[in-house]
Formats: sequence, structure tokens, C-alpha cells
Amino acid sequence: MVRTPGTGAVDSAIVSHTSLGEPPRSLTAGFPAAADRLRASHARLAARALEVAIAADPDIRARLDDAAIRNLLRDAEVLLERLALCVAGDDSHWLAEFADQSATVFRRRKVPMDDVIAVCEGLRAAVRSAVSEEEMGPATRALDAAINVFRRTRGIAGDARKRNKVVTDIYKGI
Repeated sequence: MVRTPGTGAVDSAIVSHTSLGEPPRSLTAGFPAAADRLRASHARLAARALEVAIAADPDIRARLDDAAIRNLLRDAEVLLERLALCVAGDDSHWLAEFADQSATVFRRRKVPMDDVIAVCEGLRAAVRSAVSEEEMGPATRALDAAINVFRRTRGIAGDARKRNKVVTDIYKGI
């Protein structure tokens, strides 16, 4: 068990598996000061990311009710926390693993992966106000890794995205 710097919380996911012989993932190899700035303004940045996502695709507001939008805002805050870990350690592992593990939760809540990808793109735009261009490198790599995971999982059955009616009828044999 390792204490997460600055939070006092114990996080066992920081230490690699001991039988693999790998060193623990560093949370200071990248830009820890930038990660602290991201954490300090996480509510503002998450709200801005959701605004950018809704501006890019206004149908999000039509597809999701108010409770789902609030949940998406909380999800943006969690994505931002994971992004801060990626910026601090210059390692996209934290956000990519979270994206892989949370895809089933989004499917269960009937949130299309395209909407989650739009929130990730909104985070990319919102984070630029809090970090420098050099510090944006790890954030971009982490967001790209998460978006790739979400794109891969959108092809799995159960994604709530709108299907093409003609293609659906062809598969049904109509």
C-alpha cells in the first residue's frame, strides 16, 4: 500500500504486481505541479469540458436527461483526476485503464461511447487553460489512449449509440 501524494489516501493500484518485478509507477516523473493545478480547478474544468462536448454535439442534451448529464459531469471530474495522475507521472496508464474498466458502466447507464469521447475531447480543450504547452504532451497522449479504448468498446454490443436502420435491417434479414 502506498499513500497518494497530497491526498493522504492509500492506493494499492500505484504499486506494480510484485511477482512481475516491475518498479512502481512514478507520480513525479512528469509534471506534478501541473497535476496539482488540474486537481485544484477540477470542477471548473469538468464543467467546461461538458460544455464543449454539448456545444460540439447538441443532441447529447436530447439523448440524456438531467440526471444523466449530472452523472456525466461527475464522470468528467473522475476522468480529470485520472488525467492529473497521467500528467504527474507522464504515463497514460491511469486514464487508459480507467477507460477500459468504466466502459461497461457507461453501457449500463445507456450513455453512448461517442458522448464519452466528446467529453474527453472537451477535456482536451478545457485543460489547455490550466497547463502549458509542454505539460499538455502527457495529457494529449493519455486522452488519445482513453479515446482509443472508448472507440474500441463502442463496437461491442450494448452501446447506446444510434444505429443505421438500413444496416440493422440487412443483419436481421428483412
